[in-house]
Amino acid sequence: MDDLTSVPKLPPARDRVVPINDRLAPLYPEFEGLNYENPFQLLVAVILSAQCTDKRVNLLTPALFARFPSAHELAECDIKELEQLVKPSGFYKNKAKNIRACCVEMVLRFGGQVPTNLDDLVTLPGVGRKTANVILGHAFETPGVTVDTHVGRLSRRLGLTRHRDPVKVELALAEIVPQAEWLHFSGRLIMHGRKVCLSRKPRCEQCVIADLCPKIGVKGLAEKRKRKKGAKTDSPPGTQRAPRKSARK
Repeated sequence: MDDLTSVPKLPPARDRVVPINDRLAPLYPEFEGLNYENPFQLLVAVILSAQCTDKRVNLLTPALFARFPSAHELAECDIKELEQLVKPSGFYKNKAKNIRACCVEMVLRFGGQVPTNLDDLVTLPGVGRKTANVILGHAFETPGVTVDTHVGRLSRRLGLTRHRDPVKVELALAEIVPQAEWLHFSGRLIMHGRKVCLSRKPRCEQCVIADLCPKIGVKGLAEKRKRKKGAKTDSPPGTQRAPRKSARK
């Protein structure tokens, strides 16, 4: 992370967060994400979305929910069949295991229904605070700050927090973002992180909040790319890698 003394002087995070949210709101009025019809479908879809795009998850869930329309069916499913249905999402064995175990717990403890509070949700297999806050916010309209890799990265880049631990980022944002905007602000940072404020090469020239951002760490990214480019061009002309010796005699 760059030294904060090297970035432009800006108002404190608490004073910038509302203008940041106001400028992002017209760009991302609705969060583009997972397709679902009820809390159960959202829970399963969020588990599948780990290290997978929402678009890919949306392609496989119709067949999955047609075969297993509720937690009761998934709790009793054949694990091999479930693995094949969720295979396109990646890490399918672990995801299938978590989904079935999660549904077993919901059937045994909650009558097959998705819990409506954070404390119960995080006790389910495959459900952490991020997943729980997504479900609470989108399925039950309970405000919560969702912290994924995009939200964490942009929060640090914007100087809203120094924390890297997702729970600490969540709590830090909850202190400065108006509660009514918790869910929306998280969704907008996610979409902005996907489309503009990219991890390795942020598009600052296209960013509507560039003047509100101290760009923490961005200078370091640019210098790193410059060093990489220089390393490639510094090789003496005509330099070639030595041919690999054959193992055959």
